[in-house]
Amino acid sequence: MNKAQGYSNKPGFFSTSIGRKIIMALSGFALIGFVIAHLAGNLQVFLGPEAINAYAAFLQDNIALLWPARIGLLLIFILHIYTAFKLKLANTSARPNQYKKESIVCASPASLYMLHTGMLIFLFVLVHLAHFTFGMLQPEYFGLHDVKGRHDVYSMAIHGFQCLPYAVFYIICMLALGVHLSHGIASFFQTLGFNHPRYSLRIQCVAKLTAVLIALGYIAIPLSVLFGVLRLPAT
Repeated sequence: MNKAQGYSNKPGFFSTSIGRKIIMALSGFALIGFVIAHLAGNLQVFLGPEAINAYAAFLQDNIALLWPARIGLLLIFILHIYTAFKLKLANTSARPNQYKKESIVCASPASLYMLHTGMLIFLFVLVHLAHFTFGMLQPEYFGLHDVKGRHDVYSMAIHGFQCLPYAVFYIICMLALGVHLSHGIASFFQTLGFNHPRYSLRIQCVAKLTAVLIALGYIAIPLSVLFGVLRLPAT
């Protein structure tokens, strides 16, 4: 075997465990950025119909940027899930059976169920797109417009969360998102080498606090609808 052939048999960087972890970290970081930006947009519902409908109209007026961004995020999401499965399969095949009990004891609950919470989040994304982007759920409210002729996202959200099964599903998925982020954010810094004992505990605390705040921010919307804090404008 010559030297060139020897190098050709080496696995590529992104086929290695560390390479896949870096893909997971970077794609996860991009998705966290979107989750926070999306939450900031959604929380405008508390400012009333004018604010949230103007925000939605702004996005629709920039559709040339909106759809490439959506497609890019979806591809990043798929890459994130695919890489997670590859890492899970590699870890499962490499772990001896006799160490299974010990590894479970050492692992946090959030880390044990990362795939489960991730798949629930993916299911939520599909349902959420079907509801608010494509109008496949509650189509009778999808075509609503406000007095300025804009898509009435405010009324659509109120009608959506007045449906108890959908509101409960949304809350459960946001709880799963919080659990997922509590481990994912800390793992991002660990993958990049920020795992010194001096500040690892602080990173874990910040990760958990960030995850809780994000989950509570999203959950506040359906709860506010169910308890009548957010309601349809008087006609």
